Amino acid sequence: MVQEYLSSSPVASTTSLEEAREAVARVYLPHHLEGRHDRMDMRLNAVTDRQLTLGYLTYGAETALHMPPTDTCYHVNLTTAGTTAASRSDGASAHTSAQRAGTVLLPDEQTTVHWAPDAEQLILKVTRASLESHLADLLGRPVADIVDFDLQLDLAGPAGASLLRAVSFLATELDRVDGLAGSPLARAQLESFVLTQLLMAGRHQYSDALAGEGERDRLGRLAPVVAHIEAHADAELTPEVLARVGCVSVRTLHAAFQERLGSSPMAYVRKVRLGKVRAELLRSDPGRTRVTDVATAWGFYHQSRFAQQYRDEFGELPSVTLQS
Repeated sequence: MVQEYLSSSPVASTTSLEEAREAVARVYLPHHLEGRHDRMDMRLNAVTDRQLTLGYLTYGAETALHMPPTDTCYHVNLTTAGTTAASRSDGASAHTSAQRAGTVLLPDEQTTVHWAPDAEQLILKVTRASLESHLADLLGRPVADIVDFDLQLDLAGPAGASLLRAVSFLATELDRVDGLAGSPLARAQLESFVLTQLLMAGRHQYSDALAGEGERDRLGRLAPVVAHIEAHADAELTPEVLARVGCVSVRTLHAAFQERLGSSPMAYVRKVRLGKVRAELLRSDPGRTRVTDVATAWGFYHQSRFAQQYRDEFGELPSVTLQS
């Protein structure tokens, strides 16, 4: 054992295959676990809050986990000792080793992971809502698709090494009596940094946009208009205002939006504002926040129409997002 993280938050310590499966299913997701009943020496420690679950897991034996699609979450396995081998239902495969590589499990793919007896991992479970709204904030535009991470996550490069250090630091702080667990604001800031580093370290369809590559070419003359919408989503935005920003006519503005983004200017404004509402609801305290106040602040004054638009965009009512 290299280091047992989160020892102050034990979930299970068992030699029983069934108890090991039940504990991991309770914290992460239901799955099928294969292994030797006479060799198991499993330990799981974990801490959970609104945005993510962070756990330390080792089986102490050769095991295989067969996991269905995670549906509502991303699972990020950071190998800190030993090795694992993973395969995904889309044909992707990965091999991880200590401090060198990890894996990302997707909401819409089945995954099988084989653990060596000496394997230890820090495992993040991040809700789709949290990660995708955080990505939308970084990009300055709505994110409607699953973030299609490569299965293998490089932990040896600069971004991956930073991610591993950040997660290790978070785990260490959560284990301290006087650490981040007692400082919700500092904890939230560090968790946001972890999400940023995950998005920068993993390879996915938004990687180039996060790196600033290709976005201006994709948007063409709409680049300053889109930037204005993202920076001033809470201001009065009309086709006339946006046409002046882009130095084009209203007719040309509409044609450019249809050509480049497949929507009208005001439909795009609405998507951006809905994304801003979602991000704010996810950050807010349900006991102190009203959905109507957040919606109004972002320009939605007809509440029943707003609720329907929100559900059409995100598949749930805003009140559900606030309580998640």
